[in-house]
Amino acid sequence: MSSTHAPAALTSPVIVTGAASGIGLACAELLAEAGRPVALWDLQVDKAIVEAVRISEATGVATTSLGVDVADLGQVTRAIKQSRAALGTIGGLVHAAGVPGTCPLEQLSPAAWAQVMDINLRCWPFMIQALLEDFKVSKGAACVGIASINATLGNAFNPTYSASKAGMLGLNRALADELARFGIRINAVSPGQIMTQMIADAIAAAPTGLKEHFESRILLGRLGQPREVATAVRFLLSSEASYITGAELVVDGGNISSQR
Repeated sequence: MSSTHAPAALTSPVIVTGAASGIGLACAELLAEAGRPVALWDLQVDKAIVEAVRISEATGVATTSLGVDVADLGQVTRAIKQSRAALGTIGGLVHAAGVPGTCPLEQLSPAAWAQVMDINLRCWPFMIQALLEDFKVSKGAACVGIASINATLGNAFNPTYSASKAGMLGLNRALADELARFGIRINAVSPGQIMTQMIADAIAAAPTGLKEHFESRILLGRLGQPREVATAVRFLLSSEASYITGAELVVDGGNISSQR
């Protein structure tokens, strides 16, 4: 008679960028609920402090909060040292910070291109590089980048954003080959239309019917919630995903596959 055993839960600390709101905040919440100490990084440092305290009080898990502009690699290096000092050896990384960079080709400028790339993509390999020694000694170490269905779908209004997210998928596949030598996994979650503040603001500013337009293409007929993305992130960081690396997990309610 055989028996099955659940994989051992991982308890090493995780850094989450863009953690003061939206998908990043939902990731921080769910990771703490799973017993993972969390470093909340965000430009909105005051909000990150409030959320870190709230999460710690609700879960009993250690948290820390830092004001970090991930486009500034010097700030990233300092924040990693501070996160390590506060929580211990880091065993996970979630890159949820990002900017939409909505800008069609005719209006595209080198400065606009650089801003989106610096935040969404450029910092990603350097954060992993700076954390590599931590990851090497952390059982089950893993990284998850928040990509987007726009890495696959075409949209004339956001070529820079689409390029940054497609770049993350390609970069992850290359890094997966490198990191696997050390037993470190790296994956991406690609959300569809998720009801974050950014989407809520776009709906509020647009003519009536934008929300319905979004939902008309989604097979499940509704926008997603940040926690629905965060559950996928939590899974990919967990020991239950121990044989998954270099992969993209699409969380879009059936948007990419839709022919509506």
